[in-house]
Amino acid sequence: MPMINVKITREGATPAQKKQVMAEMTEVLARVLGKNPETTIVIIEEVETENWGIAGEPVSERRKRPS
Repeated sequence: MPMINVKITREGATPAQKKQVMAEMTEVLARVLGKNPETTIVIIEEVETENWGIAGEPVSERRKRPS
């Protein structure tokens, strides 16, 4: 039973978008690895931006800087 864990920042992904991610990730495992879609589990975890860091800095702070 394959399981995919997708982590995204909590920034308003809609239920429809999450459903699409689940469907397409399931399709990838079926197509590429031959996994049974009926037993494929997809978990989406939403993480607050202050709990997600890049290069030692929280995403919430990085996004406040001018690009």
